[in-house]
Amino acid sequence: MRRKAIVIHPFLITALLILLTGCTDTWLTSGDFRPEASGPEGQVSVVIDSTLWAGVVGARIRDSIGGPIGTLPSQEPMFDIQAVQITTSHALESAMTRKNVLVVAAVNDTLSEESRFVRRSLSAEALASIADGEGVVLPRKDLWRKRQQVFYVMASTPDSLASTLKKGAEGIVARLNEAARQRLQREMFDVGRQQVIEEYLMDNHGYAIHGQHDYVVAIDTSQFVWLRRTLSDTWRSLFVYYEEGANPNDLTAEWVLDTRDTLTRQYIQGTAGGWVEIDRRQRVDSSASGFKDRFGYEVRGLWHMVGRENGRKFPFGMGGPFLTYAFYDEHSHRLYLIDGMVFAPNFPKREFLRQMEVIAYTFRTRQDVANNEEP
Repeated sequence: MRRKAIVIHPFLITALLILLTGCTDTWLTSGDFRPEASGPEGQVSVVIDSTLWAGVVGARIRDSIGGPIGTLPSQEPMFDIQAVQITTSHALESAMTRKNVLVVAAVNDTLSEESRFVRRSLSAEALASIADGEGVVLPRKDLWRKRQQVFYVMASTPDSLASTLKKGAEGIVARLNEAARQRLQREMFDVGRQQVIEEYLMDNHGYAIHGQHDYVVAIDTSQFVWLRRTLSDTWRSLFVYYEEGANPNDLTAEWVLDTRDTLTRQYIQGTAGGWVEIDRRQRVDSSASGFKDRFGYEVRGLWHMVGRENGRKFPFGMGGPFLTYAFYDEHSHRLYLIDGMVFAPNFPKREFLRQMEVIAYTFRTRQDVANNEEP
């Protein structure tokens, strides 16, 4: 999915560059010996005044960044939100070690410690620009630690802050998800990566995805490959399908849903004679979006196992979340469909599904490799 834009007012760009200068905009710069950011991957530490947190600004953060994911079987937030007030220097220092940090302040407030912290970080010109104009969302990578994503959200008043968050929330969430994918990819594949699976896929199908250490190839046909990871109480599944000589005009949200159901009915069946299909009784989200610079669709929803008895289709009672990326590759003239799904009863599903997203984003073709495009 393409990164959502976070727009900074042009008159503020130069002034804001003074904000804590010296930090890097890359995940790992040679010679950077600082410790890595810590904390849960799906948690955002929000440095914010208690009054703002209790009011409309806090509500906006909880709703837009910590709001529920509608395509999971039970309620889970997009990100777990941890509010931090600067009551002591230790509280601030602890927040500055975390992977995801949001610093939120109304710069006209001269009393709160959070606003004072932000004001100390800005030039007089930047403060005057914010006080007289619109709010700003300033993203910074690796600000205090390596592999860290920080946002400064600044405006003159609480109402302006709430408006700024409303406009910028989608971009903030997109960048947080991108940062999480980058960190998780390193964590998942630095040790135990199965290069043999990747070489096999590239040699036989012209594409590859990273092979995590305990995945196995369950099915391999001419155009469909199914990888599985099965444990005693959970399993994860990822399959890749492609059509040769495809017409990009065929790629629609309906094509994605129908093709997925056709494939899972044919290839992903239960031991009792059932098969996997999309649970269309539940919410299904689909959006046209780029996948690694290719036109495509992203679809998220719930799958369930179904079967037939006496001519009637009925659910077997097992299921879970899935995500699908479908896209057209112009160089090979292929339509691709990459699908990840999770079965994890009695466990939260958000982070399991994020792992499937990470694997999908390691996709590359022979042409990508020839162009030195890293996953």
